[in-house]
Amino acid sequence: MSLTSDYLVDRRRLRRKMGYWRVAAIAALAIAALAVYSRYGDGAPGPAAKLAPHIARLSIDGLITGDKETVDLVKSIGESHASAVLLTIDSPGGTTTGAEKLYDELRRLSAKKPVVAVVGTVAASGGYIAAMAADEIVARGNSLVGSIGVLFQFPNVHRLLETVGLKVEEVKSSPLKAAPNGYEPTSEAAREAIAALVVDSYDWFKGLVRERRKLDDEELAKIADGRVFTGRQGVPLKLVDLVGGEREAIEWLETNRGVAKKLPVRDWKKKSNLERLGLVESLAGAARAFGLASVADLLEQGARAAEKGMLDGMVAIWQAPLPN
Repeated sequence: MSLTSDYLVDRRRLRRKMGYWRVAAIAALAIAALAVYSRYGDGAPGPAAKLAPHIARLSIDGLITGDKETVDLVKSIGESHASAVLLTIDSPGGTTTGAEKLYDELRRLSAKKPVVAVVGTVAASGGYIAAMAADEIVARGNSLVGSIGVLFQFPNVHRLLETVGLKVEEVKSSPLKAAPNGYEPTSEAAREAIAALVVDSYDWFKGLVRERRKLDDEELAKIADGRVFTGRQGVPLKLVDLVGGEREAIEWLETNRGVAKKLPVRDWKKKSNLERLGLVESLAGAARAFGLASVADLLEQGARAAEKGMLDGMVAIWQAPLPN
């Protein structure tokens, strides 16, 4: 065998060994990250911080679904040494059931610790339901609040099916079973049944607003037509208590709830299911460390895609209208 052939064989062997150790190192890093996360990574401040008085900051962002991670995080704050809670909200709402679940858990939290809601860009529909669970609502002058209403939306494609010559056949136990289905015109009976669901949830929503914001029927009628209001408009309408941000919220806690001054504010964050395992983040980081940026990108993109889902059932959600 020539010197050149020996050299090439040695290079191939070295490349195979390097590949093996590279994979082994990534796996070892992932296992180590999982071990560390299982001990410390529950989304809460570290062990030492938990034992010291502080103000917990809980962020409610995006669509509200009443997911277990958020509910468990609220429970953990209630059992912690936090002296008070800043409930920062930036949400257009979500499912009515999810909003109800989150509201109930936040009310249990407020029975243990003072809670102030701090509205960012928007706290509408289900987001506003979450805000009402707090003892005080603080919003920026240009924040959007309100959108008191419930929506049941479904696509109907029966005209399209007729155009292309398709028909969906079905056999069901009664006319209202699985109605509306979108494959046929919505019957008046089905529409009335859905309207009854919407009205019932809408009455529940208005009842919360009446009770929590201490409104009479006339005051409630002014704000319960589904529109949103700015924070400035919301103060005289009793949707908002105070115009401001976190600084004003903390001052309110110190003045009205006896919370000690200059307490540190610590973030309590939930993790997605994939993040709670720590696997995707660890593998992506290890891949980048070994120069496999494309692999890391694919892992992170897959994790983000897996977190996206479809809302089901009735929703309490607000969305700015699209331009014509």
